[in-house]
Amino acid sequence: ELAAAYAAAHVDYLARRAELGQVPEIEGVSAGGMPTRVKCLHALLGHALAAGAGVNPIGDRTLEVLRERGLWDPERCSC
Repeated sequence: ELAAAYAAAHVDYLARRAELGQVPEIEGVSAGGMPTRVKCLHALLGHALAAGAGVNPIGDRTLEVLRERGLWDPERCSC
């Protein structure tokens, strides 16, 4: 179930990027290791934040852990 949701996140990422234009050199390549591995949590988290909850399960889980640890507050942006 998680693998299927993650594969769907890959497709979503590619579709959203295609709306902005095509770059042949990265055609079919999304981000964060999708759809077969988890590599860059920051990219997966960014996708989850941009697309909304329920689109990228690994990005959603990353955000959940950050909230649990007091490292994310949607009312405050800090780096």
